[in-house]
Formats: sequence, C-alpha cells, structure tokens
Amino acid sequence: MRFIQSYKITIIGAVTGSILGYAYYYFVGCSSGTCAITSKPLNSSLYGAMMGGLFFNLFEKPKVKTTTNDN
Repeated sequence: MRFIQSYKITIIGAVTGSILGYAYYYFVGCSSGTCAITSKPLNSSLYGAMMGGLFFNLFEKPKVKTTTNDN
C-alpha cells in the first residue's frame, strides 16, 4: 500500500496514458498494418502507459530524505 501512495501520480498517468493510447489505436490506428506502435492495441496501450507515467512523473514533488545525527 505504501508503494501505491508513493507513486500515486505516476500510476494515474500510466492508466490515463494507456487509455489514450488505446483510443489513438481505435480512432487513428494504422491502415497498412506496418506501423510499429499503432498496428496493435497492446503496443499502443503500453506505449501510452509509458509516456503517461513519465509525463505525470514530472509533477511529483521530490522526496526529501531525512537523516538523524546521533553524535
């Protein structure tokens, strides 16, 4: 559960990207079937998930490490 809370924005971006990737395949697609990304819905969805996760990751706040000094 801690993992999901830590990367919530990135996960939301991946889900959003995969939906948009599938929508791109469905509405635009590739008529010849030779396009590497848009020829199959799985490829398009995975590529969209990767791009969405990377894009939304830009908006995460940097994690601050706290150290204790026991001197």
